[in-house]
Amino acid sequence: MQNIVGEFINLRLLSEQDAGITFEWRKGDRASLLNKGAETVEQQKKWISLRPEGELNYMIETKENKPIGMISLIAIDKANKRAESARFLIGEKEASRGIPAAVEAMKLLYELAFHELGLVRIYGTIASSNKQMIKWQKYLGMQQEGALRNHYFLNGGYQDAICMGILKEEYEQVALPKMKTLMKMGQVKK
Repeated sequence: MQNIVGEFINLRLLSEQDAGITFEWRKGDRASLLNKGAETVEQQKKWISLRPEGELNYMIETKENKPIGMISLIAIDKANKRAESARFLIGEKEASRGIPAAVEAMKLLYELAFHELGLVRIYGTIASSNKQMIKWQKYLGMQQEGALRNHYFLNGGYQDAICMGILKEEYEQVALPKMKTLMKMGQVKK
């Protein structure tokens, strides 16, 4: 796979050179509801180098090539035409202000999954205390499909993992129109 060019942001394939910045993001408050990450930059670099071929890990960058976040498509299963969206994090809140970076990153990932890879389903899990992300994903068309009890140990306690999923037709009928509207609103801010 290659880099993906969007209107407001680009997705660039993650490389070992991104270990320092992604490590810093993973240690920040915005990542407190994600799975525990590496303990050192060197461990982060090693983790990046060991990503399997069945994953697509991207840096979200502004048009000025400034890294502002990351997003991934993992567990790509071509036989069953499904994959998991994961590692979605806007690490540079200030640098992303005024551009619809989060929504366009998701749109580009969904376009890749549904139109280039021919998948029919994207799924993922969200920590139950991450109410804002659950609300955001539901607004963009994901359906809550269940919960895995005490699935994550985060911030000193166990949390359920809320299972979410979206089908290709739900993306096209529900998510895509909302994404386009949100991105048009972003054009006004340019």
